[in-house]
Amino acid sequence: MALRHAVLAALLDGEYSGYQLAKAFDIGVANFWHALPQQLYAELTKLEKEGLVAGRQVVQESRPNKRLFRVTEAGRAELETFAAAASKPSFIRDDLLVKVQAADRIGTAPVIEQLRERASAAEAKIELLSTLLRQLRGGVDEEEFLLRGERIGPYLTCLRGLSFEREHRDWCLRIAAVLRERERADHARR
Repeated sequence: MALRHAVLAALLDGEYSGYQLAKAFDIGVANFWHALPQQLYAELTKLEKEGLVAGRQVVQESRPNKRLFRVTEAGRAELETFAAAASKPSFIRDDLLVKVQAADRIGTAPVIEQLRERASAAEAKIELLSTLLRQLRGGVDEEEFLLRGERIGPYLTCLRGLSFEREHRDWCLRIAAVLRERERADHARR
């Protein structure tokens, strides 16, 4: 998957400025695709040149003018082609896992601290995603929303993000506890 597909998918919900797109990425898309605002602006420029998005200038009185972007028919066709293509398997590439792999040979204290920090960050993301899911549902319960909700794609990806963050938090806490216990046992043997 390329950033272009994530941008096109985010724009399916309507017109966004680059700033609004960056906010949408921070809230919903970031749980499966990370991009810096500069990358988003550059991608919007490319997509517009390729005719996959259309931009229009909005003149504002008390603020600088802004450009709003929307997906074109060619952009929808690009997304349909992307959706039909086989997906590559997921993989984990995480520097913390390298540190955990080496922890029993290099010392556990800094790794334990980083695991705690990651667990805390995951907890904050769990709260954010839970709030977002409630907002997307409105006053409807989840099963009803999943059956009859107008647009469930963002909801489904947030569910995946929530599941990932919960598992990640639990793993970090467990591994920190294992490393602490091994450290205690090692000190007791000395």
